[in-house]
Amino acid sequence: MNKKLQHIALALIGLLVLNYVANSIYKRFDLTQDKRYTLSEVSESLIDKIDTPLTIHVFLEGDFPAEFKRLQTETRQFLEELQAKNSNIRFRFINPDNIRERLVKRGMMPSQLTVEEDGKLSEAIIFPWAEITYGKKVELISLLSNSIAKTQEAQLQNAVEKLEYSFANALHNVTLKERQKIAVLAGNGELQDIYQYSLLSEVGKKYRLAKFTLDSVANNPQKTLKDLRNYDLAIIAKPTERFTEEEKFTVDQFIANGGKSLWMLDNNYADTDSLYNEGKMLAFPRDLNLTDLLFGYQVRVNNKLIQDLYSAKIPLATGNVGNQTQFQHLNWFYHPLVNGNPNHPITKNVAPVRFRFATQIDTLKGNLKKTPLLVTSVLTKKTGTPNFIELQSIAKEPKENEFASGPQLLAVLLEGAIPSAYKNRIKPFDTPDFKAESTNNKMIVIADGDVGRNQILKGKPHDLSLDKWTGEQFGNKEFLINAIDYLLDDSGLIQLRNKTIQINLLDKQRAFAEKSFWQFINIGIPLVLLALFGFGFNYWRKKKYQ
Repeated sequence: MNKKLQHIALALIGLLVLNYVANSIYKRFDLTQDKRYTLSEVSESLIDKIDTPLTIHVFLEGDFPAEFKRLQTETRQFLEELQAKNSNIRFRFINPDNIRERLVKRGMMPSQLTVEEDGKLSEAIIFPWAEITYGKKVELISLLSNSIAKTQEAQLQNAVEKLEYSFANALHNVTLKERQKIAVLAGNGELQDIYQYSLLSEVGKKYRLAKFTLDSVANNPQKTLKDLRNYDLAIIAKPTERFTEEEKFTVDQFIANGGKSLWMLDNNYADTDSLYNEGKMLAFPRDLNLTDLLFGYQVRVNNKLIQDLYSAKIPLATGNVGNQTQFQHLNWFYHPLVNGNPNHPITKNVAPVRFRFATQIDTLKGNLKKTPLLVTSVLTKKTGTPNFIELQSIAKEPKENEFASGPQLLAVLLEGAIPSAYKNRIKPFDTPDFKAESTNNKMIVIADGDVGRNQILKGKPHDLSLDKWTGEQFGNKEFLINAIDYLLDDSGLIQLRNKTIQINLLDKQRAFAEKSFWQFINIGIPLVLLALFGFGFNYWRKKKYQ
């Protein structure tokens, strides 16, 4: 009896010790093949910064398609991982059915999905959004952003892959104490504010924006350069007037001293208004006096216009019915639709980007790393300038043998020690901080000044990612935001966009075709096995006790 009590006492003590150790040493094991629940070092460093309660509301609760239940499950499991790392993180799933109008007013637009069930199609609406609240800061997260996915299954795949990036990016924004500064250069005929509103209003949510004019270079170049160096990035959006040597040197030394730069350049005059009003326009080269500057950065933006058989549509009046003008949307080969580099975080899963009267970029030999970001299809044609472009050419059947110029580079990323274009040249003005090259800098050059230009609808700026005439969606806005994030990302956060996760989805067609078979497997066979077991067990009992 005493031995039994001793064994029971030892067992209880062992359980208490085991329970104490289990509570003291907490560890989660990720047994998935693709390590989808293993957080990156970037995410963990962001989580460590959270020292007060942070609340996450996820509007993925309710009745929606089965495959998107997977997104709900993956999001819940990911948030549980965040909560396990930091107890200050709390999350809650909310059914949006009763608060739809409130969500829409706050910018959380619903997604309309096609549901296939028993071979029948129906529509369903979900709100794939999350909201993070940290102190007085609030950040919205789209869990189902637009992408190049052709099917809902592929869209789900992209959404799950971007979960960590989406939440880590939001955590970065709400924990950031000082925002980086972006200078939007002016003074050389750049795009007006109303045409950059769609892009810059979104960028302004994360960074501090300011217009910076180079006009003051003429009076006090040293002070202008010093002021510009207070910014982290310079955006040069479609300049149309020639740069002076002093202005070029100012931008050059901003880059040489570590400033990032995003160039959107039009090397031709191409007046679309003349094209519509007169039926033709004269496209001719524009002298921006930037050739030698870009040549020093090992790139050259050419003057030949690129036509691509894979192109966007433009509206054309085709007749009248009563008092109503009838429009038809036709492919305009001077507006290439360009897919991004699938292996780079800036362009991975980004919808095709629309270009308008773009030219082509050459990369030159040098020590800089040059990564193609946007490259046309192989079915292209180069048109030299000056040249007349006629609207009626849209009606001509294209000859494929004429579109044989191959893929053309339209956007490139430069990384490394960017050399100064004035390294071995006479300086336009003296500066004590002259540098012959930068240390580990980044720059993006795009051969189209209109890539970030939004349309105007009823006097107001239209969303850059949508065409106001056709309703088509383009990746221009996401591409440029990703480009800015990459240029200013010192923590490697945007690299999380390259995370790849394999989700095994149900083959709906096969499931529908083999429905009866699998119903029998799942329902019939267990009943048959149970009956055989009952019969066998009864037979064995009779034989044993007869």
